[in-house]
Amino acid sequence: MNAFEDLGSVVIQQFAYVGGLTGQFWSGVLALPRMFPIMGKRGRWQSALRQMAAIGVAALPMIGIMALCAGFILALQGAAELRRFGALRYVIDLVAIGFTRELGPLLTAIVVSGRSGSAFSAEIGTMMVTNEIDALRTMALDPIEFVLAPKFLAALIMVPCLTIMCNVFGIAAGAGFMYLSTKMNLVVYIRYVFDSIVLRDVFSGLVKSLAFATIIVHVGCREGFKVQGGPEAVGRATTSAVVKSTFLVILADLFFTVIFYLSGWSG
Repeated sequence: MNAFEDLGSVVIQQFAYVGGLTGQFWSGVLALPRMFPIMGKRGRWQSALRQMAAIGVAALPMIGIMALCAGFILALQGAAELRRFGALRYVIDLVAIGFTRELGPLLTAIVVSGRSGSAFSAEIGTMMVTNEIDALRTMALDPIEFVLAPKFLAALIMVPCLTIMCNVFGIAAGAGFMYLSTKMNLVVYIRYVFDSIVLRDVFSGLVKSLAFATIIVHVGCREGFKVQGGPEAVGRATTSAVVKSTFLVILADLFFTVIFYLSGWSG
């Protein structure tokens, strides 16, 4: 009987966590308009700009290096099999479609989760430990608007931009491989790339990136708001934020891939 009680307790906790995330999400959506210069306060918009620099600009070198490596590896592995059938040209399709549909959004989400998701959790967790969140409430300031909304807006803008740059770097790695393998010049390669991908491939990747950005921000902030105790609790929350956001990002990727496949968008 204890096993059933433990299982039920875990299920209830997970449903409560999802419910908390959902409520936090809607509070963040309602607070977003107050982040804009005309509708909101100047300080909020400046905070969003700082978050954009932290989430987007600072992450670009890492994403670029990872995309170049992943693109070259994908091209090498694809060429190893396609060369046997004299179809080396289809390496371009593999790299271009693979990055725009899947690898670009997923690699970007993993990097942002590791860098920014953990930072969100650590920052808010520290504010909880030092009672800064309680001080904001005492001053009649909404912590969601003051802390979460700038991060949410910044992620919604910068993660799709990082996804596009990840796609560019990955496809550029494919260009380098094709030049080294077949001496294909860049103009011909770009023409083949545009023949391979269509607008719906790019659109599906950007839709995924928006969903991934939402997951990373809200899971990271949720773990921070749950912190109780001292520095050890902040460390546990940071680890939990990265693990949970990465897991949910992969689940969301599966969900959107199935939806796009069933609707014919992946055809």
